[in-house]
Amino acid sequence: MAVITAAMVGELRAKTDAPMMECKKALTEAEGDLVKAEEILRVKLGTKASKASSRVTAEGVVSAHIAGGVGALVEVNCETDFVTKNDEFLALVNDCARLIAEHNPADVAALSALPLHGKTVEDQRAALIGRIGENMSIRRFKRFETSGKLVSYLHGTRIGVIVEFEGADLQVAKDVAMHIAAMKPVSLSSDQVPAELIEKERSVASLKAAESGKPAEIVTKMVEGSIQKFLKEVSLLNQTFVKNDKQTVEQMLKATNTAVKGFTMYVVGEGIEKKQDDFAAEVAAQVAAAQQA
Repeated sequence: MAVITAAMVGELRAKTDAPMMECKKALTEAEGDLVKAEEILRVKLGTKASKASSRVTAEGVVSAHIAGGVGALVEVNCETDFVTKNDEFLALVNDCARLIAEHNPADVAALSALPLHGKTVEDQRAALIGRIGENMSIRRFKRFETSGKLVSYLHGTRIGVIVEFEGADLQVAKDVAMHIAAMKPVSLSSDQVPAELIEKERSVASLKAAESGKPAEIVTKMVEGSIQKFLKEVSLLNQTFVKNDKQTVEQMLKATNTAVKGFTMYVVGEGIEKKQDDFAAEVAAQVAAAQQA
């Protein structure tokens, strides 16, 4: 049996970025042949990525990239909050935002096929899954290209906003982006609120109004009043500005000669159903897997 030295393990790790123990196992299996060990690791990492691909990715990071009138906002998900602090994962997310802005991919599949550091984005994603052992997925992105101006705001790495605007004061636009992150409007104006949200609110308001026991015409007015209140609460221009509760966002923009043309906000994991795991069972499964390895 070939002697596996620390230097050999270190050399293989430098080539593959695989965990130390995985490198040692591969070298042992390859009887010290570095080339063969590298091939073994490539196969193992691919298998690891494949196994991880079925696991729910409800954590993650939002990143933004702006260059002139072109910008991008992207959400990339992972399984645990721990990975969101990994430098390699953060670098991948930032690279994705830049590539979206530069290449305008049609969808996630097109983004995944773009070249990145000598490989494709998908190759880099799969390799990172292999090294870290967690599933990761590019969930969604939005690209802006405008003759106006763009500004972004990131609240940590979990909430990201890009605002398209016209006006001389960049700080005003930044304040609007921060407002959006805090108040989470669903549309720019009330007439842009999605119909399905309005109908859902109308259904709830109708049930509440019906419980009042008031005449039908009064109930109808109560429902319409609730709808109008809802529209003001969820549309950006009608919301009370977070930095001045004496004016709406629309009033603040008019006072500063600024116009917001559109925005996109991503909140990590929004709408993803998180899997509720049995921690004890998960630990037992990991121990069993380690014993079989």
